[in-house]
Amino acid sequence: MIKTNGDSMKKHTETSDKLIIFFDGNCPMCSLEMLKLKQYDTENKIELCNLHQKGFTTLYPDIDFDKAMAILHGYYQGQLLLGLNVTHRAWTIVGKGLFVAPLQFPVIKQVAHLIYLLIAKYRHPISHFMYKRLGIGQTICTKGTCYEKNSLVDHRRK
Repeated sequence: MIKTNGDSMKKHTETSDKLIIFFDGNCPMCSLEMLKLKQYDTENKIELCNLHQKGFTTLYPDIDFDKAMAILHGYYQGQLLLGLNVTHRAWTIVGKGLFVAPLQFPVIKQVAHLIYLLIAKYRHPISHFMYKRLGIGQTICTKGTCYEKNSLVDHRRK
């Protein structure tokens, strides 16, 4: 389980070197990446905030939930970061910047952003595919019921 904190937005959005990442905690792929990221965050420089936590809109009125569900949001040193800029900053903070450095190269950045938007749009079916076919991550489950598709149609065999 990924621990999130909803009380420090105002403290960290102006001058802090702490990165706050707003992620879709209902997305297995997203949650897996955040878990891996926090494993490398030995200095606790990254704070994770699940968009689905209770009272999110009250705790973070400056973050539009629908926009944050469409593209990853983050705050770092008073700036709002979006998409792969959040990813690049996060992995750089934990000392793995070399692996994501190409995301900032001019041509690669533009292509990677388009690919990111496509993956973000279909992250739930991609997560399910990765789990079912490759055994990576976890399946999409809600209240004890697992679904084959993000349409929330129950396809369990009886």
